[in-house]
Amino acid sequence: MDIKTIKTTAKEKFRGSCRVCPECNGVVCAGEMPGMGGVGTGIAFRHNIQALADCRLNLRTVHSVKNPDLSCRILGIDLAFPVIGAPIGGIERNMKGALTEEEYAVCIVSGCRKAGSIGMTGDGQVPLVFDSGMAAVTNEQGWGIPTIKPRNIEKVAEMANKAAAAGCPAFCMDIDAAAFANMISAGQPVGPKTIQELEYIKNHTAIPFIVKGIMTPDDAEACWQAGVDAIVVSNHGGRSLDHTPGTAEVLPYIAEAVKGKMTVLVDGGIRSGGDVLKMLALGADAVLIGRPLSIAAVGGGREGVEFALNKMKNELRTAMLLTGTAQVSDVSVEILW
Repeated sequence: MDIKTIKTTAKEKFRGSCRVCPECNGVVCAGEMPGMGGVGTGIAFRHNIQALADCRLNLRTVHSVKNPDLSCRILGIDLAFPVIGAPIGGIERNMKGALTEEEYAVCIVSGCRKAGSIGMTGDGQVPLVFDSGMAAVTNEQGWGIPTIKPRNIEKVAEMANKAAAAGCPAFCMDIDAAAFANMISAGQPVGPKTIQELEYIKNHTAIPFIVKGIMTPDDAEACWQAGVDAIVVSNHGGRSLDHTPGTAEVLPYIAEAVKGKMTVLVDGGIRSGGDVLKMLALGADAVLIGRPLSIAAVGGGREGVEFALNKMKNELRTAMLLTGTAQVSDVSVEILW
C-alpha cells in the first residue's frame, strides 16, 4: 500500500465530493456543503491551513536527542503518539456514498487502534450515524471516543452513558455544531450551552467529558469552570462559522488560559507530522486529524487509515529529531522560528 494508490482510489470513490487535491487547502471545495468544503466563502478552512503554514520550524541538528519519545497519555488513554482520529459523521450525505456510515466508522476506529491511536466517531441527523460509531467502538472493546451533537442536556447525558457502558474511555460533544440546520430540520434540536448546562452533563456522566469547538480563552475558561476534562480547539474544519481565524492562531492564547488545568486538544488543517509538532509547540497536548483520514479510509479502508497514521508518526519522529525535541510531552515554543 502507498499514499498514491490510496489517493487515486479515494478520488474515484468520492465522485467529486472531494477532489483529493495535491494540497488539501479548501480552495476548490469552498462553500460545498454537503461535501467536504468550508462553509460560505470557505475562508475559515483556508485560515486553518495558512495559520499552520505561517508557523515555521527551526532546524537544529547539534543536540543530544537520538531517539525521541512519541508516546503520550491523554485522559488516561495511552497512545503511541499524540494523534487522534477526528469525528466525522454524515458520510453518505457528504461523501456521495463513498462508504456507508458503518464502513467508515469501522475504518477509523480499527485503523486508529492498529496504529496505536484512538478514533472518535460521529453523530448526525439520523440515529444511524451515532449507532454506527457505537457498533464499531463496541466491536473494538470500547476503544473509541463517541462524539455527540450539542443536543438537549438530558439526551447528551443519555448518549454519553451508552458510551460509558460500552467501555469507552471518554466522550465528546462538538459544541460548534450548535447551529447546524440539518440537525434542526430533522427534528434533532441543537444549541449553545451555558456553564450550568455543561456542569449538568459532567455531573450526570461517568467518563471524561471533552468539549470540541472552543475558539476563545473565555470559552475555554468556562469549560474549566464547568468541570470539563478536555477541550478541542476547533472551528469544525471551517464548516461551522465563516470568517473565523485558524486554530493555530488562537491556540496559544487558549493554552495560556487553561493549560495545566485541563487537557488541550486541537484540530484544523493538520496534514503532516511537522504540523503535529507545530501544534504541540503552540500549546496542544495532542491533535485530531479529520480530512486526511477520510481520504485514507475511502481509498484504503482500515489499512489505509493505519498507513496514513504511521506515515504521520514517522514524519513526527523526523521533525522531532531535526528540532532537538526529546519528547512530545515537553515541546518547546523555541522550536518555532
